Amino acid sequence: MAVLAVFAMFAAMNTYSQVERDQIDDRYKWDLSHIYASDADWRAAKDQIAQRLGDVENYKGTLTQSAANLLACLEFNSEISKEATKLFIYASMHSDLDTRVMKYNGMQQELQQMFSDFGAKAAFIEPEILTADWAVIEGFITEEPKLEIYRMGLEEMFRTKKHTLSESEERILALSGMVSGTAQSVFGTFSNAEMPQPELTLSTGETVKLNSATYGKYRALPNRADRQLVFESYWDNYAKFKATFGEMLYGNVKSHMFYAKARHYESSLEASLYPKNIPLEVYHSLVENVNKNLPAFHRYLDIKRRMMGLDTLKYLDMYAPAVADVDLKYNYDQAVEITLEALKPLGTDYVNVVKQAIDERWIDVYPTPGKRSGAYSNGAFYDGHPYILLNYTDLYNDVSTMVHELGHTMHSYLSNKHQPYPTSRYQIFVAEVASTLNEVLLFNYMLDKVDNDDVKLSLLMNWLDSFKGTLFRQTQFAEFELKIHEIAEKGQALTGDEFSALYTDIIKTYYGHDKGVCHIDDYVSMEWAFIPHFYYNFYVYQYSTSFTASISLAEKVMSGDKKALENYLKFLSSGGSDYPIELLKAAGVDMTTSEPFDKAIESMNKVMDEIEIILNKKQ
Repeated sequence: MAVLAVFAMFAAMNTYSQVERDQIDDRYKWDLSHIYASDADWRAAKDQIAQRLGDVENYKGTLTQSAANLLACLEFNSEISKEATKLFIYASMHSDLDTRVMKYNGMQQELQQMFSDFGAKAAFIEPEILTADWAVIEGFITEEPKLEIYRMGLEEMFRTKKHTLSESEERILALSGMVSGTAQSVFGTFSNAEMPQPELTLSTGETVKLNSATYGKYRALPNRADRQLVFESYWDNYAKFKATFGEMLYGNVKSHMFYAKARHYESSLEASLYPKNIPLEVYHSLVENVNKNLPAFHRYLDIKRRMMGLDTLKYLDMYAPAVADVDLKYNYDQAVEITLEALKPLGTDYVNVVKQAIDERWIDVYPTPGKRSGAYSNGAFYDGHPYILLNYTDLYNDVSTMVHELGHTMHSYLSNKHQPYPTSRYQIFVAEVASTLNEVLLFNYMLDKVDNDDVKLSLLMNWLDSFKGTLFRQTQFAEFELKIHEIAEKGQALTGDEFSALYTDIIKTYYGHDKGVCHIDDYVSMEWAFIPHFYYNFYVYQYSTSFTASISLAEKVMSGDKKALENYLKFLSSGGSDYPIELLKAAGVDMTTSEPFDKAIESMNKVMDEIEIILNKKQ
């Protein structure tokens, strides 16, 4: 089997990050013509929909008169929403391929203004529907079965009625969308396209330029002096723009505060969670549980120090290989084979769609100059298929990232296939379950294929790194995000200096700096400026909650329990047809209890036990 051959001889790092996009084979690049055949077709579609936007005002004053009137308005709104999403994703994903090209950024700006104006025109819809009693609306649904697919949205509308404003106020809030995303847009453009990139010379004599993609590669170098140079160069460069990054993030926090206050929420956190029907206790309990279980995290850090043969573990060691002479690397084609094998427990139909995604160019694989950093899956193209952006550099982490994003893609694909458009979009709270469950399957598949202790140790540590990155690191981010909002809501200032000081306090606590567990150098204080998710409005905690949920679900699926697999695939096909907590309960995990978190920590300790057994045997 090719997977086993990989362990014997690792592939060399590819060089795609050094070449222009037109030099890469088309089979490794998105085919965005599935959305619109050309920019000209995009513009024609935009012009066509622009002519229809004003028609929404024809429904004003009619919505509570009859079931037919309500249905006509909701169908019109859904149709506009679906086409608007197509327009946005075509422009944004083209922009992500080369953020230096301003053409597609300009196309997004056109859309933002156009649909902000539409939002202002359509601002009457919710306030007008809410003038009726729920009994009237429920009667309409009974009378007109086509309204059933809108029930979830209508029920949600009445549940959040106290936070819905008057028509004129809703109009103003809709218009504010033209400016509320400015901080995030500036952050993306500056950090990905215009921020100067430091150059450095490694011990090998190689001169490298550090951007987001190459930093992810070179921070994992086996030579510690090289890692020190990479970390210092990268974060010292960020420090030159501390004030600018501070203004960007503070501007984003102020935007969240504005909407929270405008809608009469007690806090930005409540404004984010309440519409999704997520109890505030879920967020606070996550932070509290992680802080109570930091000894388990510190145990992991000490194992990493021991495996690397270090007297003192430093933050710059976190991404380096923990096992000497075992640096797991796989080229993309090998990653494809591993992925298809690892996901087999989810069934033939699931794997066939994954193969289709690979073969039919749903994935943009390699990093190129100007390409957006990181990775994501965009499943918003309802009548088509999802797309995945990668920056693949042959590391094992890249295989894991690919499997992760395919989880999102399959969640979107199945929800779009089985749900009507109004209930096809699942909430962020459940979004990370499908992706992290795939990572669990990958880990167990890889571990089952090896007997060599060093390779097994490398895989076990890589899985522990997932606990570090997804459960502890994302909760660390969530705590930081919560505190910066709380500080701002008290009327206190937030500058780059304040962000750095707060981030330093939190990261030192998590990594046991004062206890001698892991040393945090001063330059790490700038890491907050690197994290795009801080602009996503309380997003990151859901990585952690989803991770704990997926560990519980994966154990059931891997046990061969057919009912568990059936429930899980049903969950993937459910979209937003129910609230996240209820969807997960139906799948087999209750996130209102501590059980999923406790099982995750138990699983982590089992992995550490296995590592220590191997280490003791080797000694």
